[in-house]
Amino acid sequence: MKRLSIIFAPLLALLLIVTPAVSAHASILPKKITIRDENEMGRNFDRLIRMQMGMVGDTYITDYVDTLVQRIVAAKRPMPFTITSAVVANPILNAFAIPGGYIYIFTGLIQEVESESQLAGVIAHELAHVSQRHMASRLEKQGKIGMLSVAGMLAGVFLGMAGGGDAAQAVMMGTQGLAHTAMLKYSQDDEREADHVGLNSMVKAGYNPEGMPQTFEIMMKNRWFDSGANIPSYLSTHPGLTERISYLNDRISRMPPAFGEREDNDALLKRLQPMVRAKMSPANTALAYFNNKPKAEYSAMDYIGLGIAHQRLKDNKSALASFQKALEMDANDPLVSRETGIFFFKTGQHDKAFPYLQKAVIQNSRDALGLFYLSRLQADAGQSDRAIANMKKVLDLVPEDAEVHQHLGRMLGQSGDVFSGNLHLAYAAMYSGNIKKANYHAVQAEKDAKSDEQKKRLEDFQNTLKERTADT
Repeated sequence: MKRLSIIFAPLLALLLIVTPAVSAHASILPKKITIRDENEMGRNFDRLIRMQMGMVGDTYITDYVDTLVQRIVAAKRPMPFTITSAVVANPILNAFAIPGGYIYIFTGLIQEVESESQLAGVIAHELAHVSQRHMASRLEKQGKIGMLSVAGMLAGVFLGMAGGGDAAQAVMMGTQGLAHTAMLKYSQDDEREADHVGLNSMVKAGYNPEGMPQTFEIMMKNRWFDSGANIPSYLSTHPGLTERISYLNDRISRMPPAFGEREDNDALLKRLQPMVRAKMSPANTALAYFNNKPKAEYSAMDYIGLGIAHQRLKDNKSALASFQKALEMDANDPLVSRETGIFFFKTGQHDKAFPYLQKAVIQNSRDALGLFYLSRLQADAGQSDRAIANMKKVLDLVPEDAEVHQHLGRMLGQSGDVFSGNLHLAYAAMYSGNIKKANYHAVQAEKDAKSDEQKKRLEDFQNTLKERTADT
């Protein structure tokens, strides 16, 4: 799966959706922006992002990030929005939140932080922009502009440095011009308030407050990246980082010393980081990182990361040796089992893959990636009922993943449920942006829609397709 496998989709593709979308004139924002207006803006932007950016669907990663997000949210209550988190598959150090309570964390940030408090610091800062409604305030100064234009401008503002370059500028030009977009960038006052409010919620949530300035320092040091971007996106959309670091350190120095002595439970973060680095960084860069790390400091997941890097470079012999070493160190870690199983699956050794994948999902029933590959193994083995049941579990966890719908559709069609097969193939085409193919499979499904329940499911799909195509 593209999303479950953490594969990056370039920002340039966003133009295919954003450029026509931002030309729409419907749904004009009033001068006074309400919570409802912000929710609509957020939904529009979120659809644009999810349709074209590479989104992580590995529930180990997304669940971990959402746990941190909700911990901060709980410390901030009451919040004006329901907060929805997502992880963007991109190796740049970046994170942003938009109107309506949507927050996006880039995998580059996850792999570079040194503690959970550092990651929580960025999340707390971003959620402060949401709770203080900074973007709504800046939009109100723009006068009446189109709701969809806002989505396009936000794409230009927050993603302009994420590999977009001329593409991002084209998005901004296609809206109401660069002047509008420039106004949407956070001011120094916005940043200071977000630092202040974010630090308070971070402390209340039980994190070490030093994590916030420490992360900003990491961003300042990592100005150049293998991705080709000149500076981290965060530095372009969040100005005055140097001054803000000084402000934060001064505030922290006046807090009770016990706050700075808080220790993080970084066990899960440290397990995830090697896997994220191995899958998201360029393969040669990832391999160099692991080769440069002293073997005496290796964890089982470091060997897993090394194995993934070797596999990406088609060196399956070295990859196998690394996976075997990981198993020797910690055969009971479900992530070790899962990634070993995926290696055997991808190298055609299905008989070896099965016990590892089965073990992984028994240990973690929310492991969408493990369930995905286990389901495919079961389908190949002729265990149709089990395969379909497990792929439906995956769909519950990642409902907008095109590849999951694609495999489920094929499984259902082969089992004789032609209506459901075509319906899921229609969803797969829609989520991958192929509207013509989505309509084709919807027509095929309609031919077999006999019961009221089937007709209702088809109607739900058609409404979803209409909503998504209305933005294009």
